[in-house]
Amino acid sequence: MGSAWRRAKLALGFNMCVYVPATAEEEDSADRLSDAALLSPAMPMTPTPSSGGLRLSKSASRSSKKTCAICLTSMKRGHGQAIFTAECSHSFHFHCITSNVKHGSQICPVCRAKWKEIPFEGPNLDPPPRRARINPVDWHQNNDLMTIIRRLPPPRLDSNRNIMALHQASEPGVFNDDESLDHQPVPAERNSSNGNAAENNPVRTVEIKTYPEVSAAPRSKSYDNFTVLVHLKAAVANTGQNIQRNMSNSPLNSHNPRAPVDLVTVLDISGSMAGTKLALLKRAMGFVIQNLGSSDRLSVIAFSSTARRLFPLRRMTDAGRQQALQAVNSLVANGGTNIAEGLRKGAKVMEDRKERNPVSSIILLSDGQDTYTVNGSSGNQPQPNYQLLLPLSMHGSQNTGFQIPVHSFGFGTDHDASSMHTISEISGGTFSFIETESVIQDAFAQCIGGLLSVVVQELQVGVECVDPSLRLGSLKAGSYPSHVMGDARTGSIDVGDLYADEERDFLVSVKVPAELSGAKTSLIKVRCVYKDPLTKEMATLESEEVRIERPETAGQEVVSIEVDRQRNRLQAAEAMVQARAAAEQGDLAGAVSILESCRKALSDTVSAKSHDRLCVALDAELKEMQERMASRHVYEASGRAYILSGLSSHSWQRATARGDSTDGSSLVQAYQTPSMAEMLTRSQATLLGSPSAQRLIRPVWSCTSQPKPR
Repeated sequence: MGSAWRRAKLALGFNMCVYVPATAEEEDSADRLSDAALLSPAMPMTPTPSSGGLRLSKSASRSSKKTCAICLTSMKRGHGQAIFTAECSHSFHFHCITSNVKHGSQICPVCRAKWKEIPFEGPNLDPPPRRARINPVDWHQNNDLMTIIRRLPPPRLDSNRNIMALHQASEPGVFNDDESLDHQPVPAERNSSNGNAAENNPVRTVEIKTYPEVSAAPRSKSYDNFTVLVHLKAAVANTGQNIQRNMSNSPLNSHNPRAPVDLVTVLDISGSMAGTKLALLKRAMGFVIQNLGSSDRLSVIAFSSTARRLFPLRRMTDAGRQQALQAVNSLVANGGTNIAEGLRKGAKVMEDRKERNPVSSIILLSDGQDTYTVNGSSGNQPQPNYQLLLPLSMHGSQNTGFQIPVHSFGFGTDHDASSMHTISEISGGTFSFIETESVIQDAFAQCIGGLLSVVVQELQVGVECVDPSLRLGSLKAGSYPSHVMGDARTGSIDVGDLYADEERDFLVSVKVPAELSGAKTSLIKVRCVYKDPLTKEMATLESEEVRIERPETAGQEVVSIEVDRQRNRLQAAEAMVQARAAAEQGDLAGAVSILESCRKALSDTVSAKSHDRLCVALDAELKEMQERMASRHVYEASGRAYILSGLSSHSWQRATARGDSTDGSSLVQAYQTPSMAEMLTRSQATLLGSPSAQRLIRPVWSCTSQPKPR
């Protein structure tokens, strides 16, 4: 756990990384945390290695002076966009700064200087007194971006009102005003008539591997619980992505075909988010906006006491990004925390849309507890019903044909981790714990890095016994729905989406009788059915039969390291569940004891004795959880959220952000995919070399920490 001094250093280092032009105000720039500067994550830069991490090149700092700090695009005279230069010498696109000041702000978004003359937008080019004069020659009346701004409803001038007061126009009853997908043909490299196209194009498929717990078992021996590991990997044949290529200028995988995304972000702007929290949220959203492609669509829901859609699902073209950045920059924190209303409106955006991109997801961020729908438990009162926070259409148990995963982010030490975890668990998303404010952008980056790389959808795994004398015992699939048929001969697991290079491991238990004759026993075979999100075609893939040798005499049984590794992961996850239950009952000593017993059990396993890296990482994770149960205060401030985020990651086998630690050197990289890692690298590069930006996402342990034999 980080010390208070380390956290203070992180916060100070983070604030000092804000871009401030070289002016007379430099001496107090460390105290200025500009909303506009925080919203500028994609400022052109070239990350260069140094002993202290990433640093900004000189060319980047020069180019930033020619960039509008609000919309992040170039400012060049004669390009049809008026430029406003304030009395403090900082310049902006006129249409950008008018959108900012019309909410009542008279402060420079960069240096925070108070202006005496502010820009004013109106058809009359002769401004009233104390308004800056605009050169009519620079005002391009047909500019598309200006048209977007004029369509925004006029807000009240009271800048202390929350976002619901900033947009006065009433919302439509049905959110079917989503922007058209503007269907485009599959990129040429995928539909080329060249006979060799199939050899040169990315091949999206699922790789299946199976591992019996032992390769040979004596013929006379029967097993009630013989374990077979089913390992799946979503493979992309063309993996030659240049991680460092154009990190600050192009969306992820912009040169490779991928499935476009419909993304709705549901953001908490209650009073507790005021100040640095909201500023950092704005910058994180700026990063998300800049890294979505022109085929991706975004809508933003802001909630406090009530919720409001800031704009409909809109494609992130240049104009779409402009509108999104301005809408996010206008957010003001005030009011209570109504998570249920925010999710209801977010679900409505998804349900009512006329067209749908192949991938859909909701991102929820909150730093507080819902005070409108559920009541906290106290004394002998039962646990609140957190399921009430989600609309029925988002419950997996409802056969409505509509379920969008909600990836929830608990921000700070005061959020309700139990409610956020429940929301993500029910909807099929992940729960991340953002303990340190400055890690929020990295957390978002890791999440969208995955969402922008979906290559497999609607994946269903079928398991069938081959030998007629065999029966299935159980399917250990974490949070994925699984079912064994009544005859115990077949079973299925509903996996859903997979990101590029993402892996899944499931343990299948088989009842194996003694073999009366024959030198081999055929156990199971695995069948995968899934959809390619780009072509919409369904594909089927079958594994070879899993067989074991059946010698007459017993020999030394060699346990599979792969199977043992996954047993350890499941055992650790079960210990986390039991420890959390004990901690919630007030028995912290018992919870620590449960985790300690699990650590000792893991140390005696085959994989631990072979120094398997996953086993080492699991031990470190359990130890961290023990430390976060040192007292009731520590547990409620961070222990509960840390454990729940770990459980979310292990149960879905998907990366989450956790805690505030930067010490990840001894841990393996995470259920984290290359696309996630690339986006995370890009996020850290945009933080202008801030020390607090380096490796703030603690990885969650990989199931493939060692090469698997073929």
